Amino acid sequence: MRKDIATPQYTKSILDKHKFTFKKSLGQNFLIDRNILDKIVATAGVGSDTGVIEIGPGIGSLTEQIAKKARKVTAFEIDQRLIPILKDTLSDYPHVKIIHQDVLEADLQEVIAQEFSGFDDLMVVANLPYYVTTPIILKLLTERLPIRGIVVMIQKEVANRMAAEPGTKDYGSLSIAVQYYAVAKSEVKVPKTVFVPQPNVDSSVISLTLREQPPVHVEDEDFFFEVVRSSFAQRRKTLLNNLQNNLFTKEQKLLIQEALNDTEIDGKRRGETLSIEEFARLSNALLKLKLC
Repeated sequence: MRKDIATPQYTKSILDKHKFTFKKSLGQNFLIDRNILDKIVATAGVGSDTGVIEIGPGIGSLTEQIAKKARKVTAFEIDQRLIPILKDTLSDYPHVKIIHQDVLEADLQEVIAQEFSGFDDLMVVANLPYYVTTPIILKLLTERLPIRGIVVMIQKEVANRMAAEPGTKDYGSLSIAVQYYAVAKSEVKVPKTVFVPQPNVDSSVISLTLREQPPVHVEDEDFFFEVVRSSFAQRRKTLLNNLQNNLFTKEQKLLIQEALNDTEIDGKRRGETLSIEEFARLSNALLKLKLC
């Protein structure tokens, strides 16, 4: 077996060998710390029966550590230049498959059916590019894939927002969108010094354990998320003003006030003070009155 990819020296030798140059537009930052990689794999609970979907494997540093534990790994890589490099670096792992495709354009249900038929334990594990973190995670969650969960390295500020609780500065529509589908927990803080090249910000490993059912009942999911987004449109404004300005008309102010009264929610509160349960009650009440 060759030495681990995730060392500064070996990473540099791979990059030099293939004359690889980083593309800022793809958010390429490769991990060079084996300890962090081990923590990611351990957090994901990857075992001999686990199938893993990886996104953005780079030169394969995380892929390699996942492959040492997992039954099978299928990784999506958007950069054509990395495909031959991955073929080289991961040649010792025949149970790793690289798909040259943008994961945002992939039919993940179909990929899972083809690549992981008969698997009872499936995880998404990745070091995600910062610039597409949110779209990728929301795709993974909203498509209701047959996965146990998601463990990803992302920008620390975004991880804080995803795991935030009501009443905190990080709590917002992203917190609710993620926590509707999963239990979010920020697991490991990661300094920018363990990447090549170094990003401008620190990172965090976040775990998202998928829920069997959402924590609240909503009559219309799309409308629920519209209410949530509208409530955070301007954080300094009150709940009543945000809903009036962004979801309803001034003429419908009485409808909003009636829904607030019915749910015993003070319209002078700000969106960040409402729990997901309160947002569910409010959206159901607003929908009922809107349809009347």
